[in-house]
Amino acid sequence: MIVLHHCLSARSFRPLWMLEELGVPYDLKVLPFPPRVLSRSFLEINPLGTVPALFDGAVRMTESAAICQYLAARFSPRKLDVATDEPEFGAYLNFLHFGEATLTFPLTLVLRYRHFEPPERRVPQVADDYAKWFLARLRTLEPLLSSQAFLCAQRFTAADVSVGYALLAAQHLGLDERFTPAVQDYWQRLQQRDGFRRALRAQHEAAVAQQVSTVPAPDTR
Repeated sequence: MIVLHHCLSARSFRPLWMLEELGVPYDLKVLPFPPRVLSRSFLEINPLGTVPALFDGAVRMTESAAICQYLAARFSPRKLDVATDEPEFGAYLNFLHFGEATLTFPLTLVLRYRHFEPPERRVPQVADDYAKWFLARLRTLEPLLSSQAFLCAQRFTAADVSVGYALLAAQHLGLDERFTPAVQDYWQRLQQRDGFRRALRAQHEAAVAQQVSTVPAPDTR
């Protein structure tokens, strides 16, 4: 049984969404955010104190995009995964990591300097600059998504989960109103997926059952 340690709508939503898309059984452990402060025992599981932390037998992983790649390759070859001999294998890897390294990173600074720092340490200019940084890089997807439904390989893949999570985090910050038209349409398509909806429901139900706040709090590591 795969075990996923998760905070509501944090980066760990990526592997949760993947698991629901794949239909793979898992045990979801929901933690209060931030776990390194509010659930100190979690440091024994992941010394970084961050989510996700996924265990699959002897396998232990803590990077959300890498977990998406692992789950796709293991449980969905040539479906949610893109094989090395497919023409768009390189594009697949690029978008998979673009979702985290290029899109999610600036959002963590928006969260930190607009919401999570004490009032005297908040820096609106930094938050505004990184919001613009995010939106500028997101706009690079507009021409591509104007001509195709998903990012690569003519199908929904783990790369869409990776980028889709960045759009979810941006929505929590109110930035979705500034998405370009094709990106907005893409985001609406992703939200209509049964796997996405099941993941939202699963995290809510698990949080209620485990007596954790159901207010989303994206990770700012």
